[in-house]
Parts: sequence; structure tokens; C-alpha cells
Amino acid sequence: MYSLEQLAGFVAVAEEGHFGRAATRLNMTQPPLSRRIQALEQHIGVDLLDRSGRGVRLTAAGQSLLTDARRILGLAERSVHSARRAMAGQTGTLTLGFTASSGYVHLETVLGTARTRLPGVDLVLREMVTAAQRAALLAGDLDVGLVRPPVAAPELTRRPFAREPLLAALPAAHALATRPTPPDVRDLDGEPFLMYDPDEARYFHELLGRLFHRTGTAPVHVQHASQVHTLLALVGAGLGVCLVPEAARRLGPAGVVFRPLTGTGGVRAELQLAWRTDHPSPALRALLVALADPADPA
Repeated sequence: MYSLEQLAGFVAVAEEGHFGRAATRLNMTQPPLSRRIQALEQHIGVDLLDRSGRGVRLTAAGQSLLTDARRILGLAERSVHSARRAMAGQTGTLTLGFTASSGYVHLETVLGTARTRLPGVDLVLREMVTAAQRAALLAGDLDVGLVRPPVAAPELTRRPFAREPLLAALPAAHALATRPTPPDVRDLDGEPFLMYDPDEARYFHELLGRLFHRTGTAPVHVQHASQVHTLLALVGAGLGVCLVPEAARRLGPAGVVFRPLTGTGGVRAELQLAWRTDHPSPALRALLVALADPADPA
């Protein structure tokens, strides 16, 4: 089988039209270059160069090989470059999980950072509740997730990504929606309340449960749902009020008014990044570095 060195020597001689100049271009002496070309001709079984004149000219076979030789050498060079980029995490495909509420603002941050810092990395997006993301991460079906705590498992690494205040989402006709002062969490006592599902939205269910217990507030739970957009649709229909992370304001559904909420004691909704500690992907490591400081230039 011929070698890339033989092809490179042939292309240099063909382009220079002279063995001496080609040897200088390749930083070698003329005799070993001549032997490379002879070995290539012997392997192929045809003469590639006409050596009868003062210089060298391509034979018909040489003309035919020259185009393919340039293409092969170019492909080899690009392959090395691609392999180096992959090892540096600059190329590849990652599957990213995200919860519905994180998709309104925080997913945009992840995608924008990846697009700017890692344009060669493709992100496959999957909207999933946190429990489903945890299972997918452990199974290796998900590379990284935007999750609500807790997702504790020995195999997973987590780090904070964002913390958001809670907003009161109120029907437009509700008295608290038009009151000059922001509502207090205790104003929700006895109010028809749209609560998060205790299984599929466990984090928000427990977060609000602790908040209501600490403040002595007892709203009346009239419906449960796992997704923020479902809860807001119910608010817009006038079924009750609910508390949502600040990013949900971006939804802007008709008939819903968002108000800052006082009396929470600084309670915030936390969002984390989670991934398998033993994940081997250089692209994942590069994405995590970029997200740690998205303003840092690549």
C-alpha cells in the first residue's frame, strides 16, 4: 500500500516540475524523494512522471492521480484536525434535559453559550421532569440535565446553575392583582391554590409546603399539576392562584398577572446542572467550563 509520504512527494514534484525544488520544499534531499516516487510507481504499476526532458512532466496516469492525491492528503489533514477538535471538546453531540420552567430563560442561556463558545457541538434537547432526568442520567441516556434538587445519587455530580425568586401568578380580575402593594405570602391563606404535583413536581411541592408551614399560611389546594404552563393556564381560567419561578413570567399567558411576593424570607427556586461523574465526553467537559463563565471568551 502506498503511503501519505509517497503521495506528498508525488504532489510536490508534480507542482514544482523539478525534483530538486520539490525536495527543498519537503525539507529533504533529492535521492530519498526519488526513491519515494519510484516506490509509488512500482506499487501502482504505471509511470507517473516523464523524466526524459530537463525537468519532469506528468504522464496521463500522473495527471489522473494528481487530483485524487491532493484530495487524499487534504482529507488526511482534515481528519487529524477533526480528531484534535473532538479531543478538545470542540465537536460532538450532547443530549440535554431540561424542565419546563427552566426552558423559558435558562435553556436560552445554555444554548447561547454553546452556540458562541462551542459552535461545533450539537445539543439534542429533551424536556423532562427532574425525576425522569435523574433516571435518564443514571442510565446514560442523557448527558447533562437542568434539574431541580434533589437528584442525589453517588454516580451524579451537581452544581448550582440559577436561583430565582417566586412570583405570585394571579387571575387578572383577582384583588391581589390590582392592589397597589405587592401581595404577601400570608395573603394566600384560604385562597383557591393551584399546587404542584407531589410526585412529578416534587421539588416545588415541597418548597411551597415548607414556605406555607413556616408562615402559617393554608391555601386551599383545588388542583395539582406537574408543569408550570399547565398551572398558568388554570390561573388564566380563573381557577385559582399559584406561585411560580420568576422565569415563568416569560410565558405571559392571557388573563394572568405576575406580582412580586413578600414575606417569603428570601426563598428562591434553585436550578442545578447534573451529569454522571464518570462521563467521558470532552464535549461535556468543555460545555461545563463554558457555562461556569459564559462571558469568558473562548
